[in-house]
Amino acid sequence: MQNVTDRIRNPFGMRPDCESYVSGYGDANADFHVVGDHPGVHGGVEAGVPFTGEPWSPAFLAALTDAGLIAGFDADETPEAAEPTPIRTERTFFSYLHMCVTTGTPSADDYADMERFFDAELRAIAAHVLLPVGERATDHVLRQYTARAWKTDSDMTALHGEEILGSGWLVVPIKTPAEWVDGDAERLVASLEELRSTDFRRESDLGRFIAGSDPYLVR
Repeated sequence: MQNVTDRIRNPFGMRPDCESYVSGYGDANADFHVVGDHPGVHGGVEAGVPFTGEPWSPAFLAALTDAGLIAGFDADETPEAAEPTPIRTERTFFSYLHMCVTTGTPSADDYADMERFFDAELRAIAAHVLLPVGERATDHVLRQYTARAWKTDSDMTALHGEEILGSGWLVVPIKTPAEWVDGDAERLVASLEELRSTDFRRESDLGRFIAGSDPYLVR
C-alpha cells in the first residue's frame, strides 16, 4: 500500500490555536491508534511525543513493545535532539483527544473545540483498532465510534484489554497507566498478542463518501 505520508510527527499538519500542544505521532498508515486524554494526564510535554515523560511511561511503552505494536522506545532520548524519536513506531499511531497543553483539566468547551482535530486525524489514519487510554478517552471512543453507550459505573479495570466491536473499528480500552497494578501490563500484552494473531483487519464500505452507488471496500 502506498504511504499516506512518511512524516512521523504531526503527519497531517494539525495546527490548533494554542501556544503549546502535543501533536499526533507515529505511522500514518497505522493498524493501531492509541488515543489518550490530554498532555496534563498522559504526558509528552517535554519531548512533544504522546505518552512519554511520565513515571509510568517506560512500563506502558514496554507493554506495547512486548505486544508488537511498537518496535521499541528510548526512555533516555532528549527533547534537545534535532528530531527526538523516543518511540520507534511500527503500524501504530498515538494522539490525544485534546492536544493543547493547558493548566489544569480542559473544560467541556475546550474538548469540544479540539474534537475537529482529533476526529479528522482519526479518520485520516483509518486504523483498524482503536485503543483509548483512560476513562475519558474510552468514554469518547465508545460514544462516538461504537454502538455501545458508556455507563457511568463502567469499570476501567473490567474493560482493560477487552475487545469491543465498533462502527468500522475494533476497540480495546486501556486502563490509564498511572493506575496499573500487578498483572495489568501482562493482561494487555496477552490481549493484544491474541488480537494480532487473528485477522483483525475489517472491511469497511467507504462508498457512501463518493458519488455513485458502487461500494468502495477497504481494509
